Amino acid sequence: MEHKEPNLLNESLGLHSNNNLYGRFVLVEDTVDTSAAFVLHHILNRTFSSHPSSSVIFLALSNTFSHYDRILRKIGCNLAAQRDNNRFFFIDLLMLQFPDEGKSKHNGFAAVFEKIERLIKALPQDNMKCVTIMIDDISFLQVAANGSSNHVLDFLHYCYTLTSEYGCAFVALDHRDIYLNEDKPDIILEMEHLADVLVKAEPLATGLAKDVHGQLMVFIKQHGISPVKIHNFHFKIKENSIECFYPGTKI
Repeated sequence: MEHKEPNLLNESLGLHSNNNLYGRFVLVEDTVDTSAAFVLHHILNRTFSSHPSSSVIFLALSNTFSHYDRILRKIGCNLAAQRDNNRFFFIDLLMLQFPDEGKSKHNGFAAVFEKIERLIKALPQDNMKCVTIMIDDISFLQVAANGSSNHVLDFLHYCYTLTSEYGCAFVALDHRDIYLNEDKPDIILEMEHLADVLVKAEPLATGLAKDVHGQLMVFIKQHGISPVKIHNFHFKIKENSIECFYPGTKI
């Protein structure tokens, strides 16, 4: 079945008219009840289809390669083929776990970051600015670090520096409602501060609805000032696409 691009999502992310996310940090936040994983899937698909030299370094802490390959095939993207063509680099961190010693945690994150840099540097010079680094679940980094927010923040900062050093895009997903002990933990506060684009998926204020799975709010930061909300719309997740629409426009 033909995959129809959710144009509203493209426009809100600044992906219309062949624009891209390179040089920017996109933070995606969701909740346990309203997943925003589809935003990562959409950006993945859009990245490969928009530029022949683009590549993705994917840090998987939440799901396996086969999981993502199956989902992306439904929307017209063959991750296995992209991997074989050296455009998709899947770093499996599902079993990532560092010892309690602080130095070991630091060395563990440093090793992951060094692997990312090696992959970037191995690309042809012209392709280095067409790299997207994607983390599918920030919260599992903290689990792997035995709750050490400082080490996770250091690692995320290192990844963020790649947006300026190489012109990469950095995309990461976090679940903002799993941090029960704090209203806004340091990780979320710091990542929201750094993000050029902030995407928030939330359940509907009116509760569950048959034809609407949630609402998406997209904030774009302009020249270092406070984020300006540019889009607020509803979405429905289908078998092989996402339908996005403004409230009250769906028939």
